[in-house]
Amino acid sequence: MPSEKSLKLKKAKVEKLSEKLKEAKSFVLADYRGLTVEQDTQMRRAMREAGIEYMVIKNSIARYAAKENGYDQLDEFLKGPTSIAISMQDPVAPSKIISKYAKEYDKLDIKAGVVEGKVVGIDTIKSIAALPSREELVAKVLGGLAAPLYGIVSVLNANIRGLAVALNAIAEKKQAQA
Repeated sequence: MPSEKSLKLKKAKVEKLSEKLKEAKSFVLADYRGLTVEQDTQMRRAMREAGIEYMVIKNSIARYAAKENGYDQLDEFLKGPTSIAISMQDPVAPSKIISKYAKEYDKLDIKAGVVEGKVVGIDTIKSIAALPSREELVAKVLGGLAAPLYGIVSVLNANIRGLAVALNAIAEKKQAQA
């Protein structure tokens, strides 16, 4: 039987994780077993740079925190070593980074995740990871909006250029006659 102090610590961890899961835009669960320290450090650095909180978590704590937030379906994935990547801002970032490193490191296995409050499987996480980033999408939209404007400007410039050439030709002809 665990001591009262131990129970309080576990309850505090559950509450803290539960609060993070409640506020998170998305999170991904993975099995990190077999990664070297160097590989894990490299992945953690990439996560930190992207504003993602990455941690190894006890399954029992994750299970209670998930149930508190209505993610009962995650129970089947909380077996074996589990790490969690949580993003408070970008719902795509954890999927992108975990998927990238899962391709590089055969030992890293994606278990499941939650995106915008919905529990998703490995296939959905991989398809989310394949999506272009928000910045790429904004750039494409802006490029699509700017292309017609550049076309109009070049047509107007061509007409003005043509008019200037014609006027210059007329002026030269008048000078030659005079």
